[in-house]
Amino acid sequence: MRKIPIPAFIVFVILILSYIGYRFTVVDSPDVIASPLPDFLTSKNNNQVTTLNLWEPILDWLERPSRDMPQTTAKSVLVYDLTTNKAIFEKNIKEKVPIASLTKIMTAIVALENPKDNDKYLVLKENLVGENTMGLSEGEVLSLNELLYGLILHSGNDAAETIASNYSGGRTAFIKAMNDKAESLGLKNTNFTNPSGLEGDGRQYSTTQDLLVITKYALSNFPTFSHVVSTVSYHIPRTQTHKEYYLENETNLLTSYPGVKGVKTGYTPEAGFCLITYLDYGGHKIIAILLGSENRRQEMKDLLDYSLKSLGVEPPSTVE
Repeated sequence: MRKIPIPAFIVFVILILSYIGYRFTVVDSPDVIASPLPDFLTSKNNNQVTTLNLWEPILDWLERPSRDMPQTTAKSVLVYDLTTNKAIFEKNIKEKVPIASLTKIMTAIVALENPKDNDKYLVLKENLVGENTMGLSEGEVLSLNELLYGLILHSGNDAAETIASNYSGGRTAFIKAMNDKAESLGLKNTNFTNPSGLEGDGRQYSTTQDLLVITKYALSNFPTFSHVVSTVSYHIPRTQTHKEYYLENETNLLTSYPGVKGVKTGYTPEAGFCLITYLDYGGHKIIAILLGSENRRQEMKDLLDYSLKSLGVEPPSTVE
């Protein structure tokens, strides 16, 4: 019996419907965001790498009145509503710029995907770098969870370097894993040369578009990450292997803008003031990114207010 060929347009429709099934959705839990990526790219400990950009095809724009758009000094800006899968505000979203300590989001991802079996992270002398630290001392031993609070709340460069040096294969292998992860997420405009975001040892950069993918991935796959970035303060009691720590989150509107749940600040003279904020308010979940701002706190507040109004939601009353 002669086989009847399947018309090309039917094959095309099947492929499109299959792809739509992978599109980004927000799940029922208020703190967990579903990934826009197929399972084979989001499964832990995956070593697969793809050059396919899985983000760009679903970057749609929300219709909004341009006359009310806020002014910003930032070099690059992207505000995205996860609920409607639409961008609300954009500025130079593909421009490669330094990202300072926003780097630590990827550091957390690689660490959480590759935890040590014994959960003991030794602090080395060479890990004690930079001005922003959680206050580690050489010879101390901490858990990954403890280091993550220092990494995010105090933006500890010492925590970042300690995590990297305890990776299987050491610091160099950890940085390679960071870049491999970026590549596996389909990101073509991101490069890491260290785990902390400090400048001076190579070309380290990203874009607001790539950072949106990285942040969504971290929030969707790691409840620990979501909890840490939304924590205002954290106490680590003294143990036999380390001293006591009291950590407070840096400026990210956590205590002044209702609905804000983290994520990360960053600053170097090269990068300027950077900020990624996750907002869950009025039935909408929003990720907003500022790179190279002169006044990140006020500009982020203005962007969040504008975004909610664009979505038909009255912004909350903020606390100064």
